[in-house]
Amino acid sequence: MTKHQTDTPQFYLTAPSPCPYLPGQEERKVFTHLVGDRAAALNDILTQGGFRRSQNIAYRPACETCRSCVSVRVVAAAFRPRRSLTRVLNANADLVGTEAAANPSSEQYALFRRYLDARHARGGMADMSVLDYAMMVEDTHVNTMLVEYRFRGPGSGITGRGEGRPVACALTDVMSDGLSMVYSFFDPGYDQRSLGTFMILDHIRRARKRGLPYVYLGYWVEGSPKMDYKTRFRPQERLGPRGWERVE
Repeated sequence: MTKHQTDTPQFYLTAPSPCPYLPGQEERKVFTHLVGDRAAALNDILTQGGFRRSQNIAYRPACETCRSCVSVRVVAAAFRPRRSLTRVLNANADLVGTEAAANPSSEQYALFRRYLDARHARGGMADMSVLDYAMMVEDTHVNTMLVEYRFRGPGSGITGRGEGRPVACALTDVMSDGLSMVYSFFDPGYDQRSLGTFMILDHIRRARKRGLPYVYLGYWVEGSPKMDYKTRFRPQERLGPRGWERVE
């Protein structure tokens, strides 16, 4: 069994590989392992410094010729949805989000598989098996939860849980200063509902309810159309050379 130092994290650098966001660019990442009793505290510090978590790995871009990946976090207390975002909230008022432990299920994997096949059939996650999915959810040493979204049923107001199979899921880390959306996926049959946007709006509400200042959205990449949606959630802070800077 491989052992990792938990008191003093060791950082490693990946070999160059094609950038998934900008054609013609190569990416490299610096990463460390999040293990042991101090994993949650280390995850907080690294996320605040621009890292992202994937299973028990924290990583951030370390590209030699490009600095386009910018960490973004929404200022939850100051956020007010614009008209287009209010329409998304109204369109999904019949959904209930339930927080649960980070335990994988066959329902989740079926939804995850439909999402990948429709949206990312050629992506790096396209071949993920049910075991791979289980590792993505379970392999965490930090405070992680799953938020499952189902349609509101007659008893939802009593139980706080919707009915039927989930139509969207978000894997989320609960940190000392915010919620970090690690990965989210949804039923592609409900594209008109903008479920990805709705989950971000719902997480902003959940952060406010918990008294947490931020919702971390990962990286915004200027020039990458698939990342443009992150600019809709303002005010937000972006991590630059001088630290986190607010963008209205």
